[in-house]
Amino acid sequence: MPELPEVEVTRRSFADRIAGASILRLEMGKPLRWPLGCDVATLQGRVVRSVTRRGKYLLLNLDRGHLLVHLGMSGSLQFAPALPPRGVHDHFELSTSQGVLRLHDPRRFGAVVYADALDGPSAVKLLGGLGVEPLEEGFHPLAFHRALQLRRSAIKQVLLAGDVVVGVGNIYASEALFMAGIRPTLRAHGLSKPRAARLHSAIVQVLTRAVALGGSTLRDFSSAEGQSGYFQLDAMVYGREGQPCRVCGEPVKSFRQGQRSTFFCTSCQKN
Repeated sequence: MPELPEVEVTRRSFADRIAGASILRLEMGKPLRWPLGCDVATLQGRVVRSVTRRGKYLLLNLDRGHLLVHLGMSGSLQFAPALPPRGVHDHFELSTSQGVLRLHDPRRFGAVVYADALDGPSAVKLLGGLGVEPLEEGFHPLAFHRALQLRRSAIKQVLLAGDVVVGVGNIYASEALFMAGIRPTLRAHGLSKPRAARLHSAIVQVLTRAVALGGSTLRDFSSAEGQSGYFQLDAMVYGREGQPCRVCGEPVKSFRQGQRSTFFCTSCQKN
């Protein structure tokens, strides 16, 4: 599933190229996770002012309204001056004066939703419960620690929930917890202030590194320019069950946690 780094890499790969483009037409394929929420004809002639991101959502900010795009489990965007005819898994195509933006989503868990305003009901329903952005100045160690003190769940599950800090998905939660030396099963409220500060720093470092490496391509992720990511080759624990820890040499362990695979080192990560 594309996580925050993959979504940010996707944004950067086409945001400048589509900015200022006029919408010529919008075509939808099979239904996605949620309905578009407007008549496609009403978007014709509107201008794409910018592309921003909130958590794992891409926001195409128009001169009037916004298109909120989520890549779901298997979605990817492509933007080019022209594209071949749509295939069976191409469910959203925005033709503009500067190129064509297409969503390819075999599992159809992605979504494109129109919102008149970001403080309106459509946008608030999707974005209102999201936590602090981890790569922005609002992500403070002390506030992070205070929020964790209110949670009794395992720290990895709290990170995945996205309402304390947004966008730290399964891959990067495992990696950040390893970097911070914290066992993924430790209850969030049990983290001391220094350990929470180390985890805060690890989250920022891991996500920044992932964006720099183009995200992770585990199956078929690619940017809007068709480029794969390489963070998975840099991973310390994720996907390395049974292999020696890159720090201590002990075998990396794996178990199911909240229906997701968790990877950790019993020697380097402590409760």
